[in-house]
Amino acid sequence: MTGGPDIRGRSPGRRPGLLPVLPRPAWVVLSGDFASAIGSGLTLPCLFIYAHQVRGLSYGPAGLVVSTVALASLFGNPVGGAVADRWSPRRALMTGLLVAAAGSIALALAHTAAALFGAAGLLGLGVAVIWPAQDALLASLVDPADRSAVFSVRHACLNAGLGLGALGAAAVVSVTRPGTFVAVYLADAASFLAFLPVLARLGSTARRVSGRRPARHERTRFREVLRDKAFLRVWALTAVIVTVSFGQFQSSLAGYATGPGGISVHALSLAFAANTLTVVGAQLFVLRRLGGHRRTTGAALAAAAWAATWAVVITGGHLGGGPAADIAFAAAMVIFALGESLLSPTLPAIINDLAPPDAAGRYNGLGALAFTTGFLAGPAGGAAALGAGWGTGLFAAMILACVLAGVAALRLDRHLPAGANQIPAPG
Repeated sequence: MTGGPDIRGRSPGRRPGLLPVLPRPAWVVLSGDFASAIGSGLTLPCLFIYAHQVRGLSYGPAGLVVSTVALASLFGNPVGGAVADRWSPRRALMTGLLVAAAGSIALALAHTAAALFGAAGLLGLGVAVIWPAQDALLASLVDPADRSAVFSVRHACLNAGLGLGALGAAAVVSVTRPGTFVAVYLADAASFLAFLPVLARLGSTARRVSGRRPARHERTRFREVLRDKAFLRVWALTAVIVTVSFGQFQSSLAGYATGPGGISVHALSLAFAANTLTVVGAQLFVLRRLGGHRRTTGAALAAAAWAATWAVVITGGHLGGGPAADIAFAAAMVIFALGESLLSPTLPAIINDLAPPDAAGRYNGLGALAFTTGFLAGPAGGAAALGAGWGTGLFAAMILACVLAGVAALRLDRHLPAGANQIPAPG
């Protein structure tokens, strides 16, 4: 006879299929994250255009407004982690959602440069607090064996939400109708706020699953986290991997494709759409294929996929434009998506397995900061190389860096506890 659901909402008699068997509270959080990702997708492609073409800022200040969102994360990631440990991840997440919603509303109402910078900083701070708090919350709602699965599902949900939001923005937003920008920023704020009642109802379940909160004198401080040599190795690897992958994908790839690559903005948009669709469609298949393997192997395979991506990008850049170049860059985006799907079950899960219960927020805060570092360093270095006309050299260097990162990922295995480096086999 099959027993009833356990405290985490799992039905023990159910055999897992392609969709991971996760506790009900985890699915609740993932659903809320999907909804808020739709709101973010509405606005992420629009901020530079909004600041420049709608509010009248020149190129330089408009670009700095966009950078302000990322720069706020340098402060917000560790703050979010510390608040998660002090208040609980759920309360920290709710705080971040409120701050992010306030930032989106402020952007909708901003008309001056000062107001735009302040609103962008507020939005960036809120999003930066959300990231480590939500990762810590998800990790606390599942068994350690399910952490690779929950972070894989989160990555798929995030991409699906961002893709739907971007499609909505493309259908609605127009620079000739400034009110459409105001509308999407207000919709973004609403998507953050809609997550709050979901988390409020989750309160008692989250407390039961997470167990007791450590007393204040038991809490681990940041200086103690920084003494964890295994975590520091994971942090450094994460920062490097993000720099040579996502950091280039978000900026240098677009500049190279539409410059020396000779493809149109329309073709580039289709290539980005191919990337999103591949992540959504392939993520759970990749997770299942990784079952029974080491997480560091998944990270190394991700680095190999990105090395292949940049090789295809170089090839596309020498085709002289036309349909062949369009296909090459779209193929590069698809390969990049496979790398994303390989990475998502690995490094975040390792970080949460290394973290003691009283410091999960701080570990996730610094882990998010490694991603932020890569997101800032990658575009800065890539822009300098493209500006000097070294596009091919840039991506050749990225191929070498990806190979070295893959080797470093495999070598990381010897420094990790066995339990922190295994993706459970399905079934």
